[in-house]
Amino acid sequence: MFLPIGETTVIDSIFGELEADDRIDDVYVSTNEEFADDFRRHLSDSPFSKPTVSVEAAGAENEKFGVVGALGELVEREGLDDDTLVIAGDNLFSFSLSEFVDAFDDYGATTVAAYDVGTLDRATQYGVIDTEGDRVVEFREKPSDPPSTLVSIACYAFPAETVGQFETYLSGDNNPDEPGWFIEWLIDREPVFAFPFEGAWFDIGTPDGYLDAFSWHLDGATIVHPEATVRNSDLGANVHVMRGATVVDSALEHTVVFPDVKLTDSELHSSIVDTRAELTGVTLSDAQVGANTSLE
Repeated sequence: MFLPIGETTVIDSIFGELEADDRIDDVYVSTNEEFADDFRRHLSDSPFSKPTVSVEAAGAENEKFGVVGALGELVEREGLDDDTLVIAGDNLFSFSLSEFVDAFDDYGATTVAAYDVGTLDRATQYGVIDTEGDRVVEFREKPSDPPSTLVSIACYAFPAETVGQFETYLSGDNNPDEPGWFIEWLIDREPVFAFPFEGAWFDIGTPDGYLDAFSWHLDGATIVHPEATVRNSDLGANVHVMRGATVVDSALEHTVVFPDVKLTDSELHSSIVDTRAELTGVTLSDAQVGANTSLE
């Protein structure tokens, strides 16, 4: 969520849209104790006033609630009783959240952002939606035989009365993990609508996913931090050289160079070089170089 995407981060792109919409009053970052201080530090240096960190009660790995369980616990912990957006923090998408809220207001019912991934094979990795018009008539979590290529991107809007249904769902013999199981349960009880969008969506869970999102955001541009040093080097499309990094006699393309990296006489393509790594005289493609690594 904190990965840089151009001049911002993945989660800050979400925070920015939530901050700008006057209809949204409170933003809760629901996390467990392990990551709570990371979020607090991040938010303390941010320009956002709405987000606050809300810490789950789970204290160990085997005590985690699952996603729906964590949402139910958040509703109880914070006393949520109003219309509520739920957004996965590792999502990067091209639609406006205000447009999504507009659609939710028009439908007056649970609304799910949906994206056509293009192939049935890819759809098996997600919660798959089947619709009649805009109404969701079937929702299946990671099916082996998906009914469509339209998938949920973990961006939901729930009316106040539906927020209270988390407790009902969790009190039964229902799966507390993926939100799709809750949606599947919900469509048998009340209307659920899809908000299909075109453009871009990235589920940033792999290095390749991160590079794809990064390249889409930069759209061919190159970013060099004012406190980075670049000498006698060729920086091609979609390159970001961050604060304190030094690039000398090197060629880069589709590559992210994290802070305080030192690159000398090297060629990198479609690669990620983490903080304080030092590379001299190497050629890499589709590589992920860990922090503090030294390669010659």
